[in-house]
Amino acid sequence: MKFTKMQGIGNDFIFIEDLDNKLLEKEVSIAKKLCDRHFGIGADGLVVVRKLNNLNMKMTIINSDGSRANMCGNAIRCFGRYIYDKGYVKDKKFIVETDDGKKEIELISEDNIIIGARVYMGKPSFKGELIPLNNKKELIKEEVNINNKIYELTTLLMGVPHTIVIDKNNNYNVLEGKYIEKFSYFKEGTNVNFVKVIDSDTIKVDTWERGAGRTLACGTGTCASAVVTNKFGLTNNKVLAKLPGGELIIEVLDNGVYMTGNAEYICKGETL
Repeated sequence: MKFTKMQGIGNDFIFIEDLDNKLLEKEVSIAKKLCDRHFGIGADGLVVVRKLNNLNMKMTIINSDGSRANMCGNAIRCFGRYIYDKGYVKDKKFIVETDDGKKEIELISEDNIIIGARVYMGKPSFKGELIPLNNKKELIKEEVNINNKIYELTTLLMGVPHTIVIDKNNNYNVLEGKYIEKFSYFKEGTNVNFVKVIDSDTIKVDTWERGAGRTLACGTGTCASAVVTNKFGLTNNKVLAKLPGGELIIEVLDNGVYMTGNAEYICKGETL
């Protein structure tokens, strides 16, 4: 099986193609095997490239532990570059299908080489039934006690569920996200983002990803973080987000959220 490994600000993915849908029953086991950093290639997730009957390309993403994600911001920028470079799309602006619906991608080039993309990430939702939450209409600025420590949680759906903890006084460590991830409020678990507001135009985000643990970057989580800090009046509608793996530009507009960042190749090869 041929593969390509790509990364977006340190969030790394293994790409395989399944244009004829022959790997549907095997993709979870393939993800677990290939993403293992000791016994496989190593990655945060597996991205499966598919073509639908309407000829649109579809991105399927499976986390390193075998769980499925409806959407991944860093992966979709890499996906956009991958399918353009392979000739599956001809224009630099196109629609990609995901399990979170259609996403519009506009590729960014430098010296005729694709270096990244601006992606329409959709509209966020704070509705508890969509996140989904257990018996709660919403979760906004609510203090909870987890392992004898107080956290102020705000949760929204940004393709996948994200919980924001604004860290004002360096009180938290990203590894604490593993306890919040499985807190009783969340029917299907949650991603957890610890956010520091540097100024009205800059935030710092460290993410614990559901199904992957701590990652160097999370696109949907960074978008969710920008939405929440903007909602609380802490930041403007366009911010530079600093993550352990690099930087993203997030725009929170009336019609939804836009994310801009890099998409780079790491290696190509063939599994045995």
